[in-house]
Amino acid sequence: MENIIKTLPNTFIPLFVAIDVLVALSIFVSLTEEMSKSERKTIIKESILTALIVSLLFVALGEAIFTILGITSDDFKIAGGLVLLIFAVSDLIRPGEERRKPVGRVGVVPIGVPLIVGPAVLTTILVLVDHYGIIPTIISLILNLLVVWISFINAERIMNLFGKGGIAAISKIMALLLASIAIMMIRLGVSNIVHRYVS
Repeated sequence: MENIIKTLPNTFIPLFVAIDVLVALSIFVSLTEEMSKSERKTIIKESILTALIVSLLFVALGEAIFTILGITSDDFKIAGGLVLLIFAVSDLIRPGEERRKPVGRVGVVPIGVPLIVGPAVLTTILVLVDHYGIIPTIISLILNLLVVWISFINAERIMNLFGKGGIAAISKIMALLLASIAIMMIRLGVSNIVHRYVS
């Protein structure tokens, strides 16, 4: 238990950065601004439940996918790091863009997936499971989803506190941190492969 607590910061922070709750929050507000409080509550429940189910399924099937495809964890670290790096760089250089209002169950798509849990988050989850284990990763995932839930419930207050400019600035910092995590993943993967073949 003590080891799990010690590794929690190492699993919580990458997921927190990958989710980028402030960006998710601003989009959530724009998609639900014309809804009633009860409708918003339903959307929040749907989105958090969807994000949790998709993430847990991905964790459960991750090892099987590796085995079937003959992929090593180091291969995935490098590939996952490159994917995260692309996401981070695109977030850093992409200007603000207008999003069309979706129809249907917005709590499931696009808020649950891919807004809360998208490719960057799923990639991070698999790498963290391989590096730190399933239990710390799942605990950190649940804690991050709790942060998202609290943020969505207090969406208007948080938006008023930071303002659109403040949220945009923090989002860029998060993207830079995500790029750093991506580089770390690539470095670890390459280092392990080199060490395996040299020694």
